[in-house]
Amino acid sequence: LGHLRLCGAIPERYGHDSSEEKLYSKYTDIVIHAAFVAIGCTSLVLRERADVADVECVCSDFSFVADAKAFRLSRTAKNQKDFKIQAMDNWKRGKPFALVVCPVYQLPVRTSQIYQQAAARSVCICTYTHLAVLVRYAVAVGQRHAAMRLHDMFRAVEAMHPSKDATAYWQTVNRSLLSDGEDIAGIWREEKMAATESIQQAAEEALQFLAAERERIMRLSREDAIQEVIRGRNLDNRMRAVRTVADNGLLELG
Repeated sequence: LGHLRLCGAIPERYGHDSSEEKLYSKYTDIVIHAAFVAIGCTSLVLRERADVADVECVCSDFSFVADAKAFRLSRTAKNQKDFKIQAMDNWKRGKPFALVVCPVYQLPVRTSQIYQQAAARSVCICTYTHLAVLVRYAVAVGQRHAAMRLHDMFRAVEAMHPSKDATAYWQTVNRSLLSDGEDIAGIWREEKMAATESIQQAAEEALQFLAAERERIMRLSREDAIQEVIRGRNLDNRMRAVRTVADNGLLELG
């Protein structure tokens, strides 16, 4: 549960496109895989790197593919391509459903094409909070009941009229999850509070790192600052790449 509550926020100290960031992405896939196992599904984290979903699941009455998303708290732009709704539809490979698990703070709150695409392509968008509720519900009531609630979410999205409206989408998904009465509603209320606390905790960690980084930069000498900018722009590697460009002889073929 602790991992589900916190893993959606990539630590600010991890560099963009770094090996740490790539490992963190794989870690989030393992977290949702563990959640699916906890609710009674047979789940597998796939090793392929391209043109395939990251997680494949089979439950007693349905099957699906899934992908976990994580973003830095400092990220402001929300590009629909980052959610890979169309790609997830293509990666079903015969399965009826696909699931994209996202941190709640990065999801559009008014309108977005991702909701229209989700309904049109039977790709369910949910949050790590939804999975945390299902995991706790599996412990409290039973795995079969938790799996049924997940199935209800898939079918609710499948039955939706495609629309960009965020409110309509989330009302449909949340109501399908909470259709089993007060037991799951109580867990839902507790996990909503936990989600708020987790965002605050992640934000505090990010702010501490960014403040420390700013102070470190302010203490740099002029020479060290110049070298850091050069490394940050990756100038040396880019210059080496340019030097390797030469006539490859294709124009001589005839």
